[in-house]
Amino acid sequence: MTAEELMAILEKKKMTDIIELIEDAQTGDLEELELVESLGLLMDQELNREVLQLLESLGVAIIYVSAEDDEEEEDDEEDEQV
Repeated sequence: MTAEELMAILEKKKMTDIIELIEDAQTGDLEELELVESLGLLMDQELNREVLQLLESLGVAIIYVSAEDDEEEEDDEEDEQV
């Protein structure tokens, strides 16, 4: 699937947040993306794979974290805000 085809699908599904991520990657404003591997970015597995491949082709480093790592990071951020 081409980037244009993927963007058209995302626009049709009104996935504006994902479109913004891709646009940020295209302009160099997104260098890395942390994801919980078991969750991915999108519920549609095929679309998820296509989006992640596009982001990687645009130079975005995909960093997979475990769900526990993500929870610990959120707890640390909450502690810093207090």
